[in-house]
Amino acid sequence: MEMVPFPLIPKPIEVNYRACTIPYRFPSDNPKIATPTEISWINVFANSIPSFKKRAESDTTVSDAPARAQQFAERYGGILEDWKKDPESHGGPPDGVSLGRAREHLLRELGFMDIFKKVKDEENAKAISLFPEVVSLSDAIEDEGERLQNLVRGMFAGNIFDLGSAQLAEVFSRDGLSFLATSQNLVPRPWVIDDLDSFQSNWFKNHWKKAVIFVDNSGADIILGILPFAREMLRRGMQVVLAANDLPAINDVTYTELTEILSQLNDEDGQLIGVDTSNLQVANSGNDLAVIDLSRVSQELADISADADLVIIEGMGRGIETNLYAQFKCDSLKIGMVKHIEVAEFLGGRLYDCVFKYNEV
Repeated sequence: MEMVPFPLIPKPIEVNYRACTIPYRFPSDNPKIATPTEISWINVFANSIPSFKKRAESDTTVSDAPARAQQFAERYGGILEDWKKDPESHGGPPDGVSLGRAREHLLRELGFMDIFKKVKDEENAKAISLFPEVVSLSDAIEDEGERLQNLVRGMFAGNIFDLGSAQLAEVFSRDGLSFLATSQNLVPRPWVIDDLDSFQSNWFKNHWKKAVIFVDNSGADIILGILPFAREMLRRGMQVVLAANDLPAINDVTYTELTEILSQLNDEDGQLIGVDTSNLQVANSGNDLAVIDLSRVSQELADISADADLVIIEGMGRGIETNLYAQFKCDSLKIGMVKHIEVAEFLGGRLYDCVFKYNEV
C-alpha cells in the first residue's frame, strides 16, 4: 500500500507535525541512559504482556499457540528490558509509536494475526443488538444541544472498551462493561480538556460540510459511540469519512470489520435507522497500530480527505497519546477517555477523565 502524509497537515510536515504527545526524553538527556518517563512507559507495555499472552494462547488459528505465546512474552519482555538498559537499542529511543509497533510486529511474526478477534466479534454482536435502542434514545431528545451532549457522552462511554489497558482488560474479563450505565457515570464536567461549548456553538451554525473521523475500538466504541454521532452528522447534511485500520491491533476495528458492521446495520434501502448513508464512506487508513502517525496514511485516505473541513481523531491511542497537539489546515477535534494513569498525570487530570479538544482554524 502506498503511504503518503495526511494532506490536511500543513507543510513542511517535518516542521509542523510530531505524532507523539508525551515527550519521553529531551535533547539534554543522556542518550545511553533511559529517562524516568521512558522507564515508566516501558513498564506500562510490560504490564500488558500477561493479558496479551493469555489471548495469544487461546488463538485457535495458530498451531502450537501456547508455545508461541510464551515465545512472544519472552521476546517482547526482552526487547523492553533492552530498551531500559540501552535506549538506543532496537532502532533508537522508545516512544509511543515504537513500543506498540515492536509488540504488534512480533505477534505477526509469530503467526498471531488477530488475537482479539473472538472478543471483538462477541462485542460487535452485542453492540449491534443495542444500536437501535441507543439511536432511538438519542433521536427522542428534542433539544439540539442536549442531543449533541448525549452523543458525546456516548463516544466517551464506548471508548472505555479498550483491551490495551491492563487494568481495563482485567475489569472487562471479570465483569464486562455496560454502555448505558457508563455513559451516565462519566466524570463530571469540566473535563481535563473541555472545549465542548465552543464546538457546540459551531455545531449549531452547521459549520462543516465534510468530516474525516479516525475511529478506534470495536464493539461499543465504534457501534454505540461513533456511528450514532456520524449518523447525526449525516442527518445534518454532512459528508462523513470513517478511517479505520488496515490490520488488527489490540481490539481496534479494522476497515474490513467496519464495512461488515455497516452492512449489518444498514437496511435494504441503504439507510441507518431512517438516515440515508450515501454520504458515508469507509476508508482504509493504512495503519496497523493502536496509535497513528499521520505522516504515513494510505493514498486512498489522502485522496478522500483532501477537501474535508473537520478532522476528528477518537481514542486515547490516536487522539491523546498521539496527535493531541497536532495542528491541521481545518478545524479538528480530539476526543477520548484517559485510561492510563501516566496520561492522567501528564495532563493533570484524573484516571477515566475525558478529553474533548477542539481547535478552530
